[in-house]
Parts: sequence; C-alpha cells; structure tokens
Amino acid sequence: MMEKLPNDNVYKNEDKMVEKSIEAFILGIEIYNKPTIKYRVEGFSFFICNAWELMLKSYLIKTMGQDCIYYKDNRDRTITLENCIRLIFTNDKDPLRLNLEKIVQLRNTSTHFITTEYEMVYVPLFQACVLNYSEKMSDFHGIDMTSYIPQNFLALNISMEAIDNTKIIAKYPEEIAKKLINANEELLSLSSVKNPNFAIVIEHHHYIVKDKKKATSFVGIDNSADAKVKIIKEVRDISKTHPYNAKKCIERINKKLEGLDISVKVNQHSFGLLTKYYSLKGNDNYHYPFETGTITYHSYSQQTIDLIVNEIKNDPVNIIHNIKEALKNK
Repeated sequence: MMEKLPNDNVYKNEDKMVEKSIEAFILGIEIYNKPTIKYRVEGFSFFICNAWELMLKSYLIKTMGQDCIYYKDNRDRTITLENCIRLIFTNDKDPLRLNLEKIVQLRNTSTHFITTEYEMVYVPLFQACVLNYSEKMSDFHGIDMTSYIPQNFLALNISMEAIDNTKIIAKYPEEIAKKLINANEELLSLSSVKNPNFAIVIEHHHYIVKDKKKATSFVGIDNSADAKVKIIKEVRDISKTHPYNAKKCIERINKKLEGLDISVKVNQHSFGLLTKYYSLKGNDNYHYPFETGTITYHSYSQQTIDLIVNEIKNDPVNIIHNIKEALKNK
C-alpha cells in the first residue's frame, strides 16, 4: 500500500502520522476481536499494515528527513511499506521483519484466495505483530500503547481449531486449497524456531500427570463436594497470559522506569535477583515454564512487569542492594 500525500501536506507533520497510525492499529484490533465480522482477517491485515506504514514513515522522517519517504523519480508518491521495512530493519533474517513481510504478503493476496481458514494459519503471526508494534511504538516514538488501549485488549480472540488438509482439499477448488496448505506448512516451519517476534505459537498440552510443568491446564479434586469428587479445570492461553520472555520483560520494565524518571536500569542479573527474591518462578500468575525437546523456555505475565516496576519505584536507590543482602542471608 502506497500512501499518496495530499497537496496541502497534511502528513508533513510526523506527529499526525503517528496519531493516524495509532487509530489504524486500534481499528485493526477492534475489527479482529468482533466475533460477528467475517472479514476480519482481511480487515486486520489491511489496518495493521497501514498502522506500521504510518509509524515507520514518521520514524524515517524524524531520523532521515522528509525527502526519504518519497520516490526520487516521483515526488507525488511515498514509498511502500515494504520499502520502509527494508530501510529500518536491515537484517533480512530478523524475525520481526519476517513477520511483517508475511502479513504484507497476506494483505496483497487476491481476496478470492483468502478463506476463513487463513485465520487459523495467521493468528500466531497477528498476535506477534500486535506486540511488536506496541514495542516499536515505544522504541521509535516513546509512546506506551497501553495508554490508548488496555493491555488485555492487545490479546486477540483466537480460534483453536487446527488446519485439516483433507477437509481443505474437499472444501475448496484445487488452486485455493493448494495456496492455503502451502502457506500453513511454510509458516509452521518458520514458527518452529520459537521466536515470539515472528509468531506467538499457541500450544495446549493436557496431561493427567504429576509434573504440572508439562501442562497448560490443571485438574484438581474437591473432596468436600456433594458428589464426593468434583473435577475443576482451569485452562490458560499462555500466549495471552504470559506473552513475554525475560528479554522483553527487561525492556518493558526499563521503558516504564524511564517514563517515571527513575534512573535504575534492570539487566539480566538484577532481573534474576528480583524474580528469585519475589519467588516469581514459583507462582503461575507471574511465570510459566514450557519445554520443547530438551530446552525449557520461560515466559512471564504483565503482572511480573508491574510488580517489579512498583517495587523499584518504592525504593529505587536501595532495592537491588537490599535484595542481594537478603538473598545472601537466606
């Protein structure tokens, strides 16, 4: 999508572009999260791409000047979103760049190829794209998106149904079925690297075992129930409740501290001290471990960020020293 600038240069002020970017971003989320809208994959991909394009062009103007967003041989038109992505995210293996490029590719797909099943294929990318946008809006423009839209609304309503190739082949003409199956296989392969900047992979494992680390749902028995035994199941969507790895947590904590004019900087070491002192890894509200093969990944909730920021805010000068001493004496 190429943005044509009106003659009155209404977009000359990069702040206006940021305002429009935020509006497009919110529209995309609102469209996607409305269950009655069947056009939500196309609608979301259009608005999220528009939001990124305006945000990135505003950043280019701030860092490289107004001229950089125009084609050199055509001053009436601005460069495409694809051009912006390549200018700013120069590493073509960057998971964030790959995520954006795949969503742009979806937006550019002819509408007769987009089926309802595309939602099942692309929602992990959509969720990652929403969080990436929020992060880059903070990095590039110093804007906290949670001041415009509550944190819980940054989680998309998702379908948990998996793609069934047999049903796809039976349901659609060969050309459409082939495109959908190929897209699904390609994105599954790319998502296997487990990088949250590319895709928030949604996995649910249901076990009746002692090791709760392997499960995303938990079963308990209430012996006081009238029926003698009552099964209570709690199912958590980890991509919504615990979307941050340690690096993302540290980045967001430092951004919030900076916004509060607190000079403390959290690093990997101090983050480890804080999580240990407050026993966050033993509390499902703050931390969730999940295993892939022999590797254990650690994801954290927004509550982790809020707790650490609030504790540092209460005593920014002494908190790390006091925690070190307290842990030594344990």
